[in-house]
Amino acid sequence: MAMEASEIERLIKEALPDAEVRIEDLRGDGDHYSAYVRSASFKGKNRVQQHQMVYSALQGRMGGELHALALQTAASD
Repeated sequence: MAMEASEIERLIKEALPDAEVRIEDLRGDGDHYSAYVRSASFKGKNRVQQHQMVYSALQGRMGGELHALALQTAASD
């Protein structure tokens, strides 16, 4: 079962309300996405910690409903 880009964005924004989120469906199949997430919550966190925060926001859907996510994160001021 595929996930909609809007659902990915909703989950991330629920966990990181200030986040700027851009989602792109890489193959048009609802299984392979890229995501850019920028949030003040990432300040002081390394890249791995930032990615863990986003994966946590997806509530276990990675590897199931969401097959692949190319993730870029950045801390905002």
